[in-house]
Amino acid sequence: MYDSIVIGSGAAGSVTARQLAEVGKRVLVLEKRPHIAGNCYDKPDKFGILIHVYGPHIFHTNEEEVFEFLSQFTDWRLFGHEVAANVHGELIPIPFNLNTLHKVYDEEKASRLEAVLIREYGEGSRVPIMKLRENSNPEIKAIAGYVYENVFLRYTMKQWGQKPEEISPEVTARVPVLISHDNRYFQDKYQGMPKEGYTAMFEKMLDHANITVRLSADCKDCMEFLPDRVLFEGKEFTGSVIYTGALDELFDWKYGRLPYRSLDFQFEHLDMDSFQGRSVVNYTVSEEFTRITEFKHLTGQTDTDGTTIVREYPFAYTGAKGEIPYYAILNEENQMLYQKYADLVKPLQNVYLLGRLAEYKYYNIDAIVKRALELAETIRR
Repeated sequence: MYDSIVIGSGAAGSVTARQLAEVGKRVLVLEKRPHIAGNCYDKPDKFGILIHVYGPHIFHTNEEEVFEFLSQFTDWRLFGHEVAANVHGELIPIPFNLNTLHKVYDEEKASRLEAVLIREYGEGSRVPIMKLRENSNPEIKAIAGYVYENVFLRYTMKQWGQKPEEISPEVTARVPVLISHDNRYFQDKYQGMPKEGYTAMFEKMLDHANITVRLSADCKDCMEFLPDRVLFEGKEFTGSVIYTGALDELFDWKYGRLPYRSLDFQFEHLDMDSFQGRSVVNYTVSEEFTRITEFKHLTGQTDTDGTTIVREYPFAYTGAKGEIPYYAILNEENQMLYQKYADLVKPLQNVYLLGRLAEYKYYNIDAIVKRALELAETIRR
């Protein structure tokens, strides 16, 4: 009945399913949750405000192919996403940039330090904070010290439960010092939100005659991943299987759980027009939560009273009921454990691993869309 089975309906699964369906493949999408769109799932809360149930997702990309593909299924609210950090009650732009420099230091000192940074690194460059700390220039070291202590250190320890030195450079590189006056959090050509929301975009993507979607459907209830073959509803399935879920869970954690960081989202509706006047404020110093998102500033929604915010509290994922694995903890030990699970899939020539959980790595939305497009092209050849 089916040529392909896609497990998961987030960005990875939905994009792959659509591309395979477009070339005539009959695709079954199995989604464990009662809704599509994965962690991008959004919906109106009881006050009518469109919220991101699993935390804010801001789309950004320089990939024309990715933008054009997604634009088939949505119009856009494009804007330059800006984030502020609350440092001892003062809001400063982040990533730390030349504008931040002028807020932290007096004008004479800031202008001198700006010239030093531009001379050292070049205007427009992005310098990871750990690299900036290695500079021998005492003035640059002082800037690096401020950023490290007030923007990076405590926030990172809250987010990851580790010291920055213990975290993969792949992660720390995502928090640069920006040698420019650009306050945008991302510098990509396209950035913003699907105009009607992510769920609506994925609904259109999966709306194809060759795609069947089963919600609240755990793949382990109808599939078996044996050492040499895959069974679907008791019979061998030789079509392509795209798995986007947690790989250790697929094999019942036989080698132990892969470590992740999880998040507890605390939503609050307030009877005011705006709580913080912007979409995202990071709390980088003392608070237990890492950031507050105010959704109306992301979506541009103006047709409701009041505002809804969410605070994010990171914690170590344990696998307890209701917990969600969000961020892989990348280090050598964990990568070795992941590889033991990946090796179980290698003999299954028709099974493809795709996405943050299945590949145990970090992807932005645009990166996983591109990866899914490439995988679909490989499968359909």
